[in-house]
Amino acid sequence: MGTIQITLIILFMSVIHAVAAAASTPSLELLRVKSELVDPTGVLHSWSPESHFCRWNGVECSEDQTQVIALNLSDSGLSGSISAELWNLTSLETLDLSSNFLNGSIPVEIGKLQSLTALLLHSNYLSGEIPQEISRLKKLQVLRIGNNMLTGVITPRIGELTELRVLGLGYCQLNGSIPKELGNLKQMESLFLEENQLQGPIPEEIRGCKNLQTFVASNNRLEGTIPASLGSLPSLEILNLANNSLSGSIPTDLSHLSSLQHLNLLGNQLNGSIPAELNQLGQLQWVDLSFNRLSGSITLLSSQLHNLEALVLSGNDLKGSNVIPSNFCSSSQSKLQKLFLAQNDLSGTFPLEILNCLSLQQLDLSENNYDGDLPSAIGKLQNLTDLFLQNNSFSGQIPSEIGNLTQLENLYMFDNAIRGNLPPEIGRLHQLTNIYLYDNQISGEIPRELTNCTKLTDIDFFGNHFTGPIPETIGKLKNLVMLQLRQNGLSGPIPPSLGYCRSLEILALADNKLSGTLPPTFRFLSKLFKVTLYNNSFQGPLPSSLSQLKNLQIINFCHNRFNGSISPLLGSSSLSALDLTNNSFSGPIPSMLASSINLTRLRLAHNQLTGTIPPEFGQLTNLQFLDLSFNNLTGELSEAQFSRFKKLQHFLLSNNQLTGIMPSWLGTLEELGELDLSSNNLHGDIPKSLGNCSNLLKLSLHGNILTGSIPEELGNLTSLNVLNLQRNNISGTIPKTIENCRKLFELRVSENSLTGSIPDEIGKLTELQVILDLSHNSFSGEIPTSLGNLIKLERLNLSCNHLQGKIPSSLAKLTSLHRLNLSNNDLRGRIPETFSGFPVSSFQGNSPEGLCGRPMEVCLRSGGKKGMSNAAVVGIIAVIVFSSTVICLVMVYIMVRMWCHWREVAISSTVDGGGGAGREQRREMRGRKGGDDQFWKLSQLVQ
Repeated sequence: MGTIQITLIILFMSVIHAVAAAASTPSLELLRVKSELVDPTGVLHSWSPESHFCRWNGVECSEDQTQVIALNLSDSGLSGSISAELWNLTSLETLDLSSNFLNGSIPVEIGKLQSLTALLLHSNYLSGEIPQEISRLKKLQVLRIGNNMLTGVITPRIGELTELRVLGLGYCQLNGSIPKELGNLKQMESLFLEENQLQGPIPEEIRGCKNLQTFVASNNRLEGTIPASLGSLPSLEILNLANNSLSGSIPTDLSHLSSLQHLNLLGNQLNGSIPAELNQLGQLQWVDLSFNRLSGSITLLSSQLHNLEALVLSGNDLKGSNVIPSNFCSSSQSKLQKLFLAQNDLSGTFPLEILNCLSLQQLDLSENNYDGDLPSAIGKLQNLTDLFLQNNSFSGQIPSEIGNLTQLENLYMFDNAIRGNLPPEIGRLHQLTNIYLYDNQISGEIPRELTNCTKLTDIDFFGNHFTGPIPETIGKLKNLVMLQLRQNGLSGPIPPSLGYCRSLEILALADNKLSGTLPPTFRFLSKLFKVTLYNNSFQGPLPSSLSQLKNLQIINFCHNRFNGSISPLLGSSSLSALDLTNNSFSGPIPSMLASSINLTRLRLAHNQLTGTIPPEFGQLTNLQFLDLSFNNLTGELSEAQFSRFKKLQHFLLSNNQLTGIMPSWLGTLEELGELDLSSNNLHGDIPKSLGNCSNLLKLSLHGNILTGSIPEELGNLTSLNVLNLQRNNISGTIPKTIENCRKLFELRVSENSLTGSIPDEIGKLTELQVILDLSHNSFSGEIPTSLGNLIKLERLNLSCNHLQGKIPSSLAKLTSLHRLNLSNNDLRGRIPETFSGFPVSSFQGNSPEGLCGRPMEVCLRSGGKKGMSNAAVVGIIAVIVFSSTVICLVMVYIMVRMWCHWREVAISSTVDGGGGAGREQRREMRGRKGGDDQFWKLSQLVQ
């Protein structure tokens, strides 16, 4: 090869190298990166070949302007994946793409950026596993890739990044255990592993991170004990292991963490007592040991922990009345601001030791067993902003010194036994925003001074004994959002000033003794979305101006004396629940009600509404509860109106004047749980399609003009509890499929024209309890013995049928019966002894042969004479014949003996007729002797 050729080859190679070099300049690499990103906010607008890349947004260059050493595009709204072209910027020292919408995985090419000291990809949507190639970034000091969708395990090779100071892997979906290799990171200062699915123990090797200041591994599934070796991290300031499954006791070695400021171990399974050695942690500011199983007394003393600001011990097993030591807050240098002891088993009276914590701002003693009066000295805690004493047994009156807590914002004392009046000093709490006193026994009037607390947003006095009027000055509470005064004894009208509480969203005045009409100022409550006034004595028509309340969603005015039209309540198209039951509203149902397409609950029962149900009702496809019963509504049930109510669960139209055929489309309402069309004028057959309503619990069709038979398809209603078909013209037999309705506890089919025998299958309805009423039909045959299986039954009525035979002895098992009627049938035989306590009327009017046994004194024949069985008659006759025979034989024997004696006397007299006196005397003596003997024998016989 000649010199010229070699020269040409070298020149050619140089050109190629130059072209390749030009093709891989940082500007071209960055432009390729830009091409793969979606930039909706234009943060990459400056990335243009027309300007030098060192002037582009987010780009930092080396001093000679030839290399990119930092790229910061955090929080720029970028989406797309991380371009592989980035990895050609090998001079990069800082890469920050955090807080964007990047997806895809972290490319394995990341290992090429060996100059990186900071890699920040957190707060994106990156997925996949952490690439092991990340271990090649030997200069890396900050690695934050958390708050993504990363999965898999934490690669142990991270332990090779010996320069690492910050490792952020929190808020991902990482699993497996914490690698023990992390203990090799001697320079690490911050370790964030929270909100993952990490399991297993905390590795002992973590003690190798001598410079560690922050260790956060909360909200994982870590198990085992807290390693005592954590106590050998002298620089540790924050230790957060909350919400894991750590067990055992708190190691006393933690007392060696002299720099510790925050200790959070809440939500584990730690037990034992709180180590008193923790009082040595003079820098400690925040301690949260709540929701564990800690017991014993409180050993952490604010008097020793001078920097302690928060102590949270809620949800443990702290018990007794001497848990808080007397020197808990004896130091005037105490900085304690937050003390939470809720949800333990603390008892006794209010702990007076707390009253020395004058810096206290938040105190929570709720859900314990404290009782007794609240101390008047509570007024010493003048820095309190939050006082939570709910769910205890405090009694007595709220002390007037409560008025000294002028910084108080939240007062929660509900569910106690507090009595007496609410002190007027409550009006001095000008910072108060929430006061919850419900479920107590507070009485007297609501003090007018309460309305001086003009920052109040929530008032809840539900379930007390307040009396008197609502304060007339209630309108001063311009910030009031909720006023809950339900279930008290308040009286009088609603003050007109209430209308000036224009921020009011919830108004609950139900279950009181309020009266009068609604004030016209109600129309100013434009933010009101829930109002409940039920169970009062309000009256009169509704102000037409109520139609201006466009945000109303829930209205309950039931059980009052309102009258007139309901139209003023229909101004809001957002209505979801309307209950006007038991008033005196009249006129037709307004068609505009159908514009409330979000309505799920409509109850207008027990009013005086007339006319037909508006055809527009078909638009209310979200209805779940419809009750129009006990009105004067007319017309037919149109398929166009109701068949679209696919979500309907309660359909109640009873006690109206509805007519027409019982519609078959009812079977398409498969969510129905209750159907009551009783006491109307509906006719036709019971639709077989009702068998499709498998969720039906109650079916009441009584008091109509229904004909035909009971469809077998009703046996598909296996959840049915109540079936009432009485007072119709239904004929045929009870279908045997009734046995499938095993949950029935009430069955009424009386006053129909049913025939045939009572099916044995009814005896399988063992949940029947309220009543089984088959009376006033034409049932025949015998009472099934299977009815004896209905041992829960309380009422049984089989009267006015044609039942025959005996009352089955199996019915004696019905010991729960307290009403029984078997009258007016053709029954006979003995009444079971179990039924002896029922009245005679329960058995009257049966067959001529009658029923025997109590309560029937005797069995009755048609002629009214006494009767007995043939066996008894034969027995009596046999006794009479035998007795007569014996008596006759005895009499014959006596007469024969007497005749023999008389004859002997007569013969003797004849033979000795001529004898002397001596002989006469002897004869007389012998005759007397013989006579005595004979009389003795006769007497003996007679006896």
